[in-house]
Amino acid sequence: MNEPVLQADGLSVGYESRTVLTDVSFAVRPSELVGLIGANGAGKSTLLKTVRGLLAPLGGTVALLGTGIQSLSPRAFAQRAAYLSQQTEIPFGYTVRDIAMTGRYPYLGWWQREGGRDRALVDASLAYVGMTALADRPMQELSGGQRQRALFAKVLAQQTPVLLLDEPATGLDLMYQEELFRFCQELCAAGRTVLMVVHELGLAARFCSRLLLFGGGHLLADGTPADVLTPARLTAAYDAPIAVDALPNGHYDVYVAKRPERRERQALLERMLDSQTTASLSEGGGLRSSGRCVGGRS
Repeated sequence: MNEPVLQADGLSVGYESRTVLTDVSFAVRPSELVGLIGANGAGKSTLLKTVRGLLAPLGGTVALLGTGIQSLSPRAFAQRAAYLSQQTEIPFGYTVRDIAMTGRYPYLGWWQREGGRDRALVDASLAYVGMTALADRPMQELSGGQRQRALFAKVLAQQTPVLLLDEPATGLDLMYQEELFRFCQELCAAGRTVLMVVHELGLAARFCSRLLLFGGGHLLADGTPADVLTPARLTAAYDAPIAVDALPNGHYDVYVAKRPERRERQALLERMLDSQTTASLSEGGGLRSSGRCVGGRS
């Protein structure tokens, strides 16, 4: 039970023209809820795409349930790990139930139609995310948050031991963000393993059992939220002065401390405002504010 379900050794990821992360090593074990955190562009999504097999590693290896991912067929991989991307193209006319049912495709031959067990799993997944009432609604008619919940139902219906989630809380309001993280916690408590890209550090601190912090092309820290979410580590990762307050209820308040005044930024702001004012004056003969003419005759 302590054997890693996902293991990266000396992994380098990126694109043909650019390496994004270098020499990343980590092991994820059963029932862990692991959050990938770091600034925009730090390589979190690129790493997840590489683990999923959508991008070839530039170096190193990734093993899923003891097997190198490059030796797994797409079907075999999809039976071991489900993947939720940031942006998912949805064919026109597909309903919520149709999308959730695609989670069962890795287990069906091209000649097979879904059976009673497949339909029961889909119904249970839709109920779990609160989408039963919208099951027959076209995806194009849903809000962003409803679409995300439908896609999460598809991941659940896939019934894999590992879930790879790329910013799954995107488009969700505060209530559903917390609900999704609780879903993931419950899944991990039931024996699943979740590796997810997270931008909301407060939620990551509350719900993730472990965090991987990326910055400057490297894995900077790997540990519990208390170990990783320190001002020094976050400041290095985000290239900004980050403050962390541990609250009495066990939550964390993570925020950017006030930057020192920078004259060059102030000068740029003044130039931009002057340019906007000049353009408005030239177009309308004066910049109007609150019913009065500023810089012209009233």
